Amino acid sequence: MSETADRINTDVLVVGGGPAGCWAAWNAAKNGASVVLIDKGYIGTSGATAAGNTTTIYTRRGTAERAATVGQRVRLGHGFTEAERVERVLDRTLENLDLLAEWGYDFPSYEDGRPYRGMLRGPDYLRFMRQKLIKARVKVIDHCPVEELLVSDGAVAGAIARFRRTGETLEIRSGAVVIATGGCAFLSGALGTNNLTGDGYLIAAEAGAVLSGMEFSAQYGISPAYSSVTKGVVYFWGTFSDEEGNVLTAPGDRQNAVATELIRGPVYAILDKASPRLQEGFRRGQPNIFVPFDRMGIDPFKERFPITLRHEGTVRGTGGLKIDDRSTTTVPGLFAAGDAATRQGMSGASTGGGGPNSSWAMATGSWAGEDAATYVRSLGANWASRKARSANQREAPPSSPSGANLDCVINQTRQQILPLDGGYFRSQETLSKASGILADLWNDEAWRSGVRAKVRETEALIATSRWVTESALLRTESRGLQRRKDFPDPNPLLVRSIDSGGTEDIWASFQPQQQLSAAS
Repeated sequence: MSETADRINTDVLVVGGGPAGCWAAWNAAKNGASVVLIDKGYIGTSGATAAGNTTTIYTRRGTAERAATVGQRVRLGHGFTEAERVERVLDRTLENLDLLAEWGYDFPSYEDGRPYRGMLRGPDYLRFMRQKLIKARVKVIDHCPVEELLVSDGAVAGAIARFRRTGETLEIRSGAVVIATGGCAFLSGALGTNNLTGDGYLIAAEAGAVLSGMEFSAQYGISPAYSSVTKGVVYFWGTFSDEEGNVLTAPGDRQNAVATELIRGPVYAILDKASPRLQEGFRRGQPNIFVPFDRMGIDPFKERFPITLRHEGTVRGTGGLKIDDRSTTTVPGLFAAGDAATRQGMSGASTGGGGPNSSWAMATGSWAGEDAATYVRSLGANWASRKARSANQREAPPSSPSGANLDCVINQTRQQILPLDGGYFRSQETLSKASGILADLWNDEAWRSGVRAKVRETEALIATSRWVTESALLRTESRGLQRRKDFPDPNPLLVRSIDSGGTEDIWASFQPQQQLSAAS
């Protein structure tokens, strides 16, 4: 364990200040717990939601609209979506959206003046939540990455963090910890994802937590080639073509057609199927989508523009920490919410980007906060006196900023995941090669003498890539976001979750036969 400069106690420690973390902190405080909310960035501007607007799902159980939404989730889940879990997530989302309205959040309105609760403006939403938490006496700590968890007799007992500005460490003893650190987009450059390096997965796995569904991580978002914006909704009304103008007709969804052609050469899009009324609605509801077009002087509804695919990983894919039917992980005292938790029960084997993901963050964040507060009460009054040790058993070499080329290690790691011919379209050959390279990178001690915070991000990036790769090797079929060139069809016998874990010795294994959705 690092030498500690400061120490504080709190009932519940929430790691990560996006929507899931904010809802976890608020619900833990509401249930009587003292709460610390900590983030490696600034809570209110950190993470994928802060970068733009996000849709939500505001439907009431028993209505035709709710039934259609649940039916769509089940249909798109390729056998892994759990209809009742989706219902419960959407019940809690409706409750939370109504609460936001009661608190005074300024929702957008329909043309007739009625409030529209299916859209949240990311920066406003998180700034609003930050102020709400401060008023609820939640202690908010910015720019302080958590580097490792503390454990006591197999249960999580707090964490060690480090202030970015001073380099000093902070020991936080807590009765429970909520991991709400978001997913991992492998530093692809997709908007709002460059601080999402899988840190929460790593510190949880070091404490013994299990992950699940990591093979369903190969989500790539369509983006203008000159922009990081991957908001995909407008491309439903697009036509895609190659450099000569030939319309793409490859089999599969639009992502498959684009990916297939991008391996051969440039791809272009034009949003020529959107009606004038829809164009106006897009510009009013999702203005950030059009900023890069306006800067380039391009009218995307009338002119072709070059596009690419940017990896969104588990930020909009499915994999993450394994949880029960609410937010409890496989380690006592440790809870997970939002993109940090596996979304197989909500989104199955496909992406849950947009409304499903934002709803998932609200619901699981709320459950994590409530259950963490309940867990702390069950420990009794003396939990703070528990003897604790670091869950990270790897000895950290002395920090030497000039002694390690971390950028080279990061780039080698990214090259095992990001390329379309290997990351999007997988095979035994590409996955086995990546597995070997990633294992060598992990076992190399030379680069670990760099700046501690960046070393831990690099370790998280490599570990996440290894869980993804080993899980993808094990799933010998194509299903949803898992696309195997050597196994192009789904196998009905493989509608089972793949769990993974470990840091020094990575493992992945199928779970026993499950009773999942009717789509299986």
